[in-house]
Amino acid sequence: MPFGAEVLAGGGVRFRLWAPAAKRVDLVLSTTSFPMKKSDDGWHEAVEAAAGPGTRYRYRIDGAEMVTDTASRFQPEDAEGPSEVVDPAAFRWDEGGWRGRPWREAVICELHVGCFTPQGTFRGVMEKLQELKSSGYTAIELMPLADFPGRRNWGYDGVLPFAPDSRYGRPEDLKALVQAAHRAGLMVLLDVVYNHFGPKGNFLHRYAPQFFTERHKTPWGAAINFDGAASRWVREFFVHNALYWLEEYRFDGLRFDAVHAIADDSPTHILDEISTRVKREIQGQKHLVLENDANQARFIGPGRYTAQWNDDSHHGYHVLATGERDGYYVAYADAPARHLARCLAEGFAYQGEVSPFSDEPRGEPSAHLPPACFVDFLQNHDQIGNRAFGERLVTLTDEKRLKVLTAIHLLAPSPPLLFMGEEWGCRQPFLYFCDYEGELGEAVRNGRRGEFARFAAFQDPAARERIPDPLAEGTFRQSVLRWEERDEAWLAYYRELLALRAREIATRDFGPGRYRMLAERAFEVKWDGLVLIANCSDENLKIDSFPRATQLWSNGAPGEPWTVGWWLEK
Repeated sequence: MPFGAEVLAGGGVRFRLWAPAAKRVDLVLSTTSFPMKKSDDGWHEAVEAAAGPGTRYRYRIDGAEMVTDTASRFQPEDAEGPSEVVDPAAFRWDEGGWRGRPWREAVICELHVGCFTPQGTFRGVMEKLQELKSSGYTAIELMPLADFPGRRNWGYDGVLPFAPDSRYGRPEDLKALVQAAHRAGLMVLLDVVYNHFGPKGNFLHRYAPQFFTERHKTPWGAAINFDGAASRWVREFFVHNALYWLEEYRFDGLRFDAVHAIADDSPTHILDEISTRVKREIQGQKHLVLENDANQARFIGPGRYTAQWNDDSHHGYHVLATGERDGYYVAYADAPARHLARCLAEGFAYQGEVSPFSDEPRGEPSAHLPPACFVDFLQNHDQIGNRAFGERLVTLTDEKRLKVLTAIHLLAPSPPLLFMGEEWGCRQPFLYFCDYEGELGEAVRNGRRGEFARFAAFQDPAARERIPDPLAEGTFRQSVLRWEERDEAWLAYYRELLALRAREIATRDFGPGRYRMLAERAFEVKWDGLVLIANCSDENLKIDSFPRATQLWSNGAPGEPWTVGWWLEK
């Protein structure tokens, strides 16, 4: 890796920092500093024979400001403290012959390490792996781990993309988690953020302003420079970050956050470059998944990215369950069952049509892509945590509706993703939380409440004051799973459906589907011998024909209110 601190085979450590705006960079070890040699392309390098694994270091820019290493592998004293030299070869892997799993078998549990267990650590997650496996999961997806300032954060405000946050444990603890998951037969995916850096603890503007560009804007300010002058090493930084997690930590895949906010007008989009480099340089089954609100189907499919999170299907599910019409749900409120049916069969609900939410065309044609290209979910961290009070779906709808929608979700060919605790009926909120101080903290608090001012329920300032304070430790504590409150009836229901999925659905590769509406809120979807008939309404429906196949599962006579049936040709 060209960035960061590299332990040398013959002893000592090579330190490298790309700081094109700095006239001089000194390596600082404890109270001793060493000048680094500068090259014409902006690199500063030094080899220190006395350094080794465990050495803590900083860089001094132009004789003044002390900064962390942007490519630090570990920050034992938080994001703005000294970086620590880590030997990536020191961990002795024993994965029990792990060779990965095919994507069609993916059933994903998305989790926040700090909230998943009372310990809030990688070791805490390890203790729950067998329970996850027995529930029917085949994969876990960790919300971002990149080091962030403070004691708690969702992870999307990370500032050191190579350093797993020290609140969760050391690098070897994370590797031990990945190893234990593999020995249990579980894939491990990691959420990474390549569209911005967090607002505190990032020193790049001081010595490498070329990392950013004013040519493009993002919701977080200046965009990362993927296509302008001096973008070569910016691109390499993120390419190597993807390679790093897949190679050094042996993650089975990555989920790329909000790539619609990545602006790149270069001939080769950075997403295409990352995908190409991963396929060329990393062996084994690796799954790359996008979150892309623009629904750009061009990035997914054979030879491209494995899949994309499908917000469209979530919005259809959610409107059917709750009847909500606020915000982006307005684009699905006219015909939620039709939108969902199209998602199940063709991928996106919006494939270039004008969205009533944005009044602009959204999406690209996706009907040619197989269902494995679309990760579906009833809930995830965003769809729960970005609600004012972080309510889970089980508290927003009735049990019958939720069970019907769950049976569609878990038996459809698209890989299902669930949010931690969903499988056992967790009723706790998952709230937005962070740990900033001073003016930044106050801006986050006011900004969070201001986000909801446009909703009718929060027009009154007094109503907005009831929104949980994201800076309060109690807000975080409310979100930590209470495993002792598991609803065994919900857990049994999920286990039944996921066991059926493992036997009958995950063993096949399905092509694109076809759908037809049977009524305003009832539909049929067919894929390669698999048939779904669902009535998501309170009305009785007369079914004109039934599949000539074996019925896999049903919760009642087809056509009755809120029923779903599945058939499979053997």
